[in-house]
Amino acid sequence: MLDLAALLVTLTALFAWVNHKFIGLPSAIGVMGMALVLSLGLVGLGRLGFASLAQQAERLVASVDFTTVLMQGMLSLLLFAGALHVDLSDLVSRRHAIWVLATVGVVISTTIVGVAAWLVLDLVGLPMRLIDCFVFGALISPTDPIAVMGILKSARAPKGLEIKITGESLFNDGVGVVLFAVLLGLAQGTRPMSPGGMALLFIDEAAGGLLLGLVLGYVTYRLLRSIDRYQVEILLTLALVLGGNALATKLHVSGPLAMVVAGLFIGNQGRLFAMSETTERHVDTFWELVDEILNGVLFVLMGFEVLALTFRPERLTASLLMIPVVLCARFVAVGVPIKVLGRWRQYTPYAVTILTWAGLRGGISVALALSIPPGPARQVFLPMTYVIVLFSILVQGLTLGALVRRTVGAPTQVSLPDQP
Repeated sequence: MLDLAALLVTLTALFAWVNHKFIGLPSAIGVMGMALVLSLGLVGLGRLGFASLAQQAERLVASVDFTTVLMQGMLSLLLFAGALHVDLSDLVSRRHAIWVLATVGVVISTTIVGVAAWLVLDLVGLPMRLIDCFVFGALISPTDPIAVMGILKSARAPKGLEIKITGESLFNDGVGVVLFAVLLGLAQGTRPMSPGGMALLFIDEAAGGLLLGLVLGYVTYRLLRSIDRYQVEILLTLALVLGGNALATKLHVSGPLAMVVAGLFIGNQGRLFAMSETTERHVDTFWELVDEILNGVLFVLMGFEVLALTFRPERLTASLLMIPVVLCARFVAVGVPIKVLGRWRQYTPYAVTILTWAGLRGGISVALALSIPPGPARQVFLPMTYVIVLFSILVQGLTLGALVRRTVGAPTQVSLPDQP
């Protein structure tokens, strides 16, 4: 395992250097693209007779438990690092819009994608149960804050726009993971319950995660405020994330939501009242490095995951047909809440368009698809998820900056409805 980690970090560093020196793409897209090209090159070598090299690479990728690495390791660190730099006052001023998008929007998208996937798969000769298709809708609907934040920074989006999209993605990620877990349990028969019981479980996990994050954030804030030694304070924030995520798992509450709330608390309250300028500078530097390194490794892993997938014509056809469906579902999931909230406040005419195109999917969707137990559903939904994620990052991610500049201009901010 240590050798594998060393290999991944080395490749990530080399890809990042090549991208910065010669290509100039956003870092996440650049390293993922090179990993994907290398993966496809290995597949091509296997077709040309160098089967042993391709098989070794496939076995190496298969030995990585992507779901565990991301969901139990990287995700908590990345979410905390992202939330740490989000202005809480801006989120609070638009809390109703962000919360509606992160909850109602995810449910709307899950429903549309689930029904559409059920019809599309039947059309291409891969019939699936409707409940299984809803599981797919739940895993592909949340926007990935890791992909969103990294690419928004590279696209140099207006700060206000970046905060609004980031705020939604931070929370709809946690909501989506909880919804996926509930639907998967129902599909597998491990959680046979009434709609009311499902709703109660959903509320327990989501509300429990929010409460746990608030408690952990406050306790860590008090500890930070009692000393002024940046080495110890950095260690406290690291313990908050790793220990807090482990505790959330034991308590069966949403770890992602807990880490988002804790990051917001430390990044705002802790920054203002518990850190000296020296500590603040070192804490920011540490978590920016953690974010950059883990982002790079994650996107390299995603590029190599193609070696572990089996693509067949009907699966590829279904994947391509679902790309516009997912985009349309995102458009409706964003448009309906904004249309309703727009009765009280005006918003930029291009807000729905930009929020739709900025709804990037990433490693979380792939990890959730990989967590589906072996069987027909996993065989179908995993390649579909991967193709949609690739399109999201490589196409939407590369064109997001141009869309922002063309619609609202670089200095302009896209506004969600202000709250009354």
